[in-house]
Amino acid sequence: VQLQASGGGLVQAGGSLRLSCTESKRALSNNAVGWFRQAPGKEREFVAAISWNGGITNYADSVKGRFTISRDRAKNTVYLQMNSLKSEDTAVYYCAGNRFSVPSNRSYIYWGQGTQVTVSS
Repeated sequence: VQLQASGGGLVQAGGSLRLSCTESKRALSNNAVGWFRQAPGKEREFVAAISWNGGITNYADSVKGRFTISRDRAKNTVYLQMNSLKSEDTAVYYCAGNRFSVPSNRSYIYWGQGTQVTVSS
């Protein structure tokens, strides 16, 4: 299973970006998908996750109210809309497929390459 993350870039603090995660073979259409990030010198951390049908979403406290995860099953794409970006959001962002249909910690088994998000203050 190959996940492709895209949409990263350089943005000023307070700005917005939308990340996309696509899996070309529709192998994850019935699986939960999550977004994670890793800043330099820090461990990878959970950002947000969505169930197979979009009915369940989870967010890290640090992004609640600013980030929104969604998915378009017809396009086989999961999005992460990031608003009111802060310098501390700077990181490489990864999407990952879960073993199950609803978000389950420690059950992300498919990982894509990351996309860099840099927020300038």
